[in-house]
Amino acid sequence: MNYQHAFHAGNFADVHKHIVLTRILDYLRGKPAPFRIIDSHAGAGRYDLAGPEAIRGGEWRDGIGHVFGADCPASVRSLLKPYLDVITALNPNGGLRLYPGSPLIAKAFMRRQDRLIACELEPRAAASLKTALRGDVRVKILELDGWVGINANVPPKERRGLVLIDPPYEQTDDFTRLSGVLAEAHRKWPTGIYMLWYPIKERDAPDALGRRLRRIGVPKVMRSEMMLSVRRTEGGLAGSGLILVNPPFTLAAELEILLPAVGRLFTPAAAHRLDWLAGELSAKH
Repeated sequence: MNYQHAFHAGNFADVHKHIVLTRILDYLRGKPAPFRIIDSHAGAGRYDLAGPEAIRGGEWRDGIGHVFGADCPASVRSLLKPYLDVITALNPNGGLRLYPGSPLIAKAFMRRQDRLIACELEPRAAASLKTALRGDVRVKILELDGWVGINANVPPKERRGLVLIDPPYEQTDDFTRLSGVLAEAHRKWPTGIYMLWYPIKERDAPDALGRRLRRIGVPKVMRSEMMLSVRRTEGGLAGSGLILVNPPFTLAAELEILLPAVGRLFTPAAAHRLDWLAGELSAKH
């Protein structure tokens, strides 16, 4: 496995993904019943934005670098606050040096009764993840293929929770595996929330994914995409996409506020799409 997220940590796709993640976690935390998070491709957990990979990539400067400390309307600021609070807590000396991956974001929202299963196969990332989450009895780190880890851990004993599927898309079949893995996991745990991230470099693979998801019979599927309408390098990331199954009833209205505002922080030409593949009327933008 050659993918190293440290080169891309904190980029606009991370911001898109993690803002939505924190809105879901904030919703789950708002009720007293315990929840479980299953993170299929958890990564290293924490990323040094002053490290050699982040300096070489520099993608965070056009991502979280535009959002952290930005002046936003009150309605946007209140929805961003849980996400930005996690980053601020990770940088107690001020500034922006460290960026959290999804396991650290999840941990920040967990209470004593909540649990996290984090799957990571790549040895160096798994070792870093263990360091980042050391000593937390609510967390279990599994060094195994995240695709296997999903179905091995659903349904959890908790009745509530989230499955986060965020593969590196190094394998040619990662896009096609998503719909099948989701269908099987949903069959076993139909009440769980599922959040699937995918890269947008061209339209063929994302659009084919949307068509497959319409056919698998999962009853409530929302799609959120953020596009940077600027010229990208050949093979570079032009957009970020999320599939959300059983999203909180509050989420669509929140994203209607957040997506255009955050996109404008990246570039005035940014565009977004928020629509339903199944279960609700389409709302395309």
